[in-house]
Amino acid sequence: FPGLADVSVSQDIPVEGEITVPVGSHSPDEDYSTLDEPVKDTIMRDLKAVGKKFVHVMYPRKSSTLLRDWDLWGPLVLCVSLALMLQGGSADSRDDGGPQFAEVFVIIWFGAVVITLNSKLLGGTISFFQSLCVLGYCVLPLTMAMLVCRLVLLAGAGTISFIIRLLVVLAMFGWSTLASTAFLADSQPPNRKALVVYPIFLFYFVISWMILTFTPQ
Repeated sequence: FPGLADVSVSQDIPVEGEITVPVGSHSPDEDYSTLDEPVKDTIMRDLKAVGKKFVHVMYPRKSSTLLRDWDLWGPLVLCVSLALMLQGGSADSRDDGGPQFAEVFVIIWFGAVVITLNSKLLGGTISFFQSLCVLGYCVLPLTMAMLVCRLVLLAGAGTISFIIRLLVVLAMFGWSTLASTAFLADSQPPNRKALVVYPIFLFYFVISWMILTFTPQ
């Protein structure tokens, strides 16, 4: 281009603005890792997750929360609590109650495993541990029933006490069954739901029977 050679740029002209190359936005959350968080935050987060699942069981509705964010901490706590409260009944008056604790523990977990395998064999779409999580968390109403029954037994073991315990256990048995089926029913083929619900009914019925027939030493 003619004439460009005669054009000169003054060295005193200041350069304004920032000479930077824009990069993609970087969110602080991208660098966040649970490995770097304090132990207190980790424990509180897990406790909140367990508490939310308890709320879902007490107010059962069709939700995928228990299936999506499954864990076995809640079922383990409920199983141990129920076994401890059932320990010390008249059936084990000749020993320290250790075998009864093991029996309750095995019945709950073995029953949950059998129901899960039955669900998978019938064409269920949820995973093995998701089913264990739901069945374990739905023991919560029966654990509350056991606590109420022990409090009622402190006042005596008469006819009135048995009627109160019967009503409480029946109500919590229905609650556990309905809560579990609300979470598991949609994961089964429509023509096989009854085959899945029936073992669940028997599972919670056995636990309810242990609670109702419990008598302290």
